[in-house]
Amino acid sequence: MAEGRIIKALSGFYYVKTDEGIYACKGRGVFRKRKITPLVGDFVSFDINNEVEGYITEVKQRKNELIRPPIANIDQAVIVNAATMPSFSSLLLDRFLILIEAKHIKPIIFINKMDKATKEEMNMMQRYKEDYEQIGYHVELLSAKDTIDYDDIKQYLPNKVTVFAGQSGVGKSSILNALQPSLILKTASISKSLGRGKHTTRHVELVEVNSGLVADTPGFSNLDLTEIKLEQLGACFPEIREIQHHCKFRGCLHSKEPHCAVKEAVEDGRIRSYRYEHYVSFLEEIQTRKPRY
Repeated sequence: MAEGRIIKALSGFYYVKTDEGIYACKGRGVFRKRKITPLVGDFVSFDINNEVEGYITEVKQRKNELIRPPIANIDQAVIVNAATMPSFSSLLLDRFLILIEAKHIKPIIFINKMDKATKEEMNMMQRYKEDYEQIGYHVELLSAKDTIDYDDIKQYLPNKVTVFAGQSGVGKSSILNALQPSLILKTASISKSLGRGKHTTRHVELVEVNSGLVADTPGFSNLDLTEIKLEQLGACFPEIREIQHHCKFRGCLHSKEPHCAVKEAVEDGRIRSYRYEHYVSFLEEIQTRKPRY
């Protein structure tokens, strides 16, 4: 019996990395009966058949998991945005942030393509950087096309499992190529007629980058809020989470209730109004979604 971590799932095989090497493993039928699907990132036990193959016998308990992309036991998620082409959207960034916060994964924000931004866009990105850093997030402004020093962003990777996420065409693969050129990841070309990128990453794989493991993924293909409960939403906004216990009514949704500490914080500028507007928009989306049976 051996133990390791799944670093790749492809064509029915799970590639399990151990201190001794990588084993191509099949899952036992018992997983199908119990409806357990091993995921990239899982810690597993397996029986060794020979020097390079084995059978997975147990999937260890996960601390978290994502459905799309299918990956488990993530320490942090780098949300890659673009300053331009495609245009920066704080609403889309906040949607990514709450999906990641809901999974108890640490978010880090990268704003890429600063070299392509106008002066006005650069100033706007600087203001957003200050806003999100005030909330407590790490924010990096960068340009993957520049021969800049990547030490600033390499510091995030050692001894962590990191997912890179973001809409297509923002430069996720370009950043990873700059961090570790040996990966030779395909970069997405922007389709100008559609204004969005083409998917180029086909499967999830954990690769070693700067003493950490990184998953380059196609980003979240599903950005709906079906997994987030109404009463959970406030806790996905750190600045709301910090003060919501001061609201007069227990279970306050910070929308129409009186004596709401969150609304007071918006009025006096402690919470940015656009962040609160996004919260209300997500709240309404969750309230009006159809029940799933």
